[in-house]
Amino acid sequence: MYSPPTDPADRQRMAEAFKRAVHELGVTVHGSEVWGWFGRTLSGRVHSPTYGLAWLRLTSTPEEKATGKIWEGNQKAAELFGGHVTMPALHATVDENKDGYAYRAELSQFIPEPICSPSPVLMPDTPAPRAPWWESLRTDLAYVVKTPTDRIAVRQEWVDRCVPRFLGMPAPQIAEWETAHGDLQPANLTNGTPYLLDWEGFGLAPVGYDPAMLLAYSLLAPDFTARVRETFPVLDTEAGRVAQIVVVTELMQSATRGDYPELVPVLRALAAELA
Repeated sequence: MYSPPTDPADRQRMAEAFKRAVHELGVTVHGSEVWGWFGRTLSGRVHSPTYGLAWLRLTSTPEEKATGKIWEGNQKAAELFGGHVTMPALHATVDENKDGYAYRAELSQFIPEPICSPSPVLMPDTPAPRAPWWESLRTDLAYVVKTPTDRIAVRQEWVDRCVPRFLGMPAPQIAEWETAHGDLQPANLTNGTPYLLDWEGFGLAPVGYDPAMLLAYSLLAPDFTARVRETFPVLDTEAGRVAQIVVVTELMQSATRGDYPELVPVLRALAAELA
């Protein structure tokens, strides 16, 4: 799990905005607060007179940045994939601007299943789910990749700039594109069905991007990694090799900011295999 903002003023600001969203939506809080990455989101279980148990997620950004892919991602995903992919239903959204900040509160279906991991990085002793879990995930991603979108998750310009910088190899040219969830890692998958959570970053990406992302975050858990490769043979193609290079570059860039240092040695090893 992530931690609250380091600035007490930001924590107070988010908590007050969450209370206003609770009031606006007419729900009551039924659980403890859950903070997102770097305190950018604040979520919690609530009860709605209309929907019963639900999940309330509050996102905040400076007012001038409240546009674009991340801001509208979950709502757009609900419109495109709702009823076709195993994902929480989006019940309602509430927007607010106050004191230079924009807030979006999203009331979604509560999923009573634990996530695969409290952190995106799987621990070494994490067992691989049973076969129906993988079949459900494969079916859902097969629908996603065939769904047209004008949203962009990965740009060739970023690849050209960052692959040489972080991996020390020439940047590959992405020849094949498809729609991707965009953040397919264990903390965004439940371990029962699975449900696919957190769609804010979906968009066009290299073919095989989602399986490559799941593979990279599971490299410390060999059984899980083997099932990823078995379920998604695209990883053994040239397109899959390119997707893995892109994902490894992204995670190595994140590592320079202090994220997931435990992954760095295995990411370097994978990069050497892909070169």
